[in-house]
Amino acid sequence: MTTNLTARGTYEAENPIEISLREDFEFLKPQLSPPFPLTVLLTQEEYFNLNKALIFGILTQPHLVKLHIKHLHAIITDGYKSFTCILVNIVNELYAKLIDSVKIQLIWVTKEMVDVLAIGFDELLVALLRQCLNGDFSEGNLWLCLEMVTLFLTFWDCLLDEEPLVLTKALYVFLRLLADHCRVSSNVVIYALKRMEVEFCVLLLRERFSLCLNIGRDLIRLLQDLVHVPEFKGILKDFLLNPKQFRADGFGDISQVYRTKTPNIVPRWAVIGWLLKSCKKSYVEANLKLALFYDWLFFDENTDNVMNIEPAILLMVNSIPKYMEVTHTLLEFLLIVVDNYDIERKDIIIKGVSRALSTLVKKGVIGSLDVLIRCDIISKILREMLGKLVIGHVG
Repeated sequence: MTTNLTARGTYEAENPIEISLREDFEFLKPQLSPPFPLTVLLTQEEYFNLNKALIFGILTQPHLVKLHIKHLHAIITDGYKSFTCILVNIVNELYAKLIDSVKIQLIWVTKEMVDVLAIGFDELLVALLRQCLNGDFSEGNLWLCLEMVTLFLTFWDCLLDEEPLVLTKALYVFLRLLADHCRVSSNVVIYALKRMEVEFCVLLLRERFSLCLNIGRDLIRLLQDLVHVPEFKGILKDFLLNPKQFRADGFGDISQVYRTKTPNIVPRWAVIGWLLKSCKKSYVEANLKLALFYDWLFFDENTDNVMNIEPAILLMVNSIPKYMEVTHTLLEFLLIVVDNYDIERKDIIIKGVSRALSTLVKKGVIGSLDVLIRCDIISKILREMLGKLVIGHVG
């Protein structure tokens, strides 16, 4: 048994959240053992503090967890709202520092909250999904990914009935994780994990495609990262050639997905920072560039936010003249994507990029496109291609 939730350095101060939970646990410890009173009249503050004490007990006393959870079920008067709220706060603020045994208990009690349909269990699941990190192949991160995908498969029917939108958010996360996991072939743990991730994603894409559409255009980009996986190659093929296969009301062509912006399910973190670093692998660099420009390709001022397209133009403009290779590389990539991303629907992409450029000027993000079109140190071919793109749209 541990009396700590987190691991910390010798001179590191204890987190206030952990202090508060432990204090309530120690103060209420006499009340956490049977016999429990048959009727409990608690003030709102007393009720909240008892929830905190029980959470600390559940997380630090696995040998007494059945006793604590039984006690919890007996005193609940708010549909577990306070309990899940405290858990969400722990995940958001402390997860990275939680010791392993506490993490195990946290996942266990999360499953309990899903099982009893606790108010806010969807927020708890989303908070845990955010802790599944891309590019992290540590034992702890792979364990969490496996626990979460197992949970989503185990509670599939329940989640579909009660909180279907949390499945959409899980799909987004697991598709992103698969892009990493599918590049590793020799690790037994990752092999088992990615098979379960594929199972979940394919199940949702094939059986409940209407939920997947909530992701918007990023869904296509994520699937293209996985085109080397047979299951996803087949899904992309059906997108293009047999969209009715998905049996989603109102969905008839991939261009409809292109026109749907991606909400802030999981933000594209620090793409600018990544681009400024030297990418040792070309496929990583290409993926980051596409993420940076993706909203340009289907931009519609009526539904899209200029903030989504602002970073790329500012990076190109502000890199002149000191970091011309950045400007040149990004502009070249954009023009290549316009010509080659989806040849059959090239007109949609031309309109999207042209609208993006005109909106950036109209909103004052940049004063004029002349900063690129008339910049002598940018390749003449690229300047001419950009000029034709802008003039062609205006005409």
